[in-house]
Amino acid sequence: MSMITFLKANMSSLLASGCDFLMTVALVQWAGWHAVIAGATGTVTGGVINFCVNRRWVFGAGEERAVRQGFKYALVWAGNLLLNMGGMYVLASYAGLHYVLAKVATSLLVAFLYNYPMQKNFVFSNNW
Repeated sequence: MSMITFLKANMSSLLASGCDFLMTVALVQWAGWHAVIAGATGTVTGGVINFCVNRRWVFGAGEERAVRQGFKYALVWAGNLLLNMGGMYVLASYAGLHYVLAKVATSLLVAFLYNYPMQKNFVFSNNW
């Protein structure tokens, strides 16, 4: 994949993360939800947005069956959710970071080290 694909993936990730963070903060501040549960809900929201944008715009994989890609994405996304929730919990509960900072730090690590490689090489790849 090219640098353009990488940049588009990061733009898609920023869009999805913005929606994720907005949902998380709204649920904590206005609905009174626990930060980790709100964070998981935000991650779900961002995940749906990220799949739709990545499928068509980033990886140009709209010709493949969405069900197959959706299944692969769901597998990767489950790992994403566990990594984000676990990282957020550890950083907020044990490191004492504010939940928003814990979410930012965790999201960045997971995005670069897990999400992009898995989407590029597994979800939207014809190799699997």
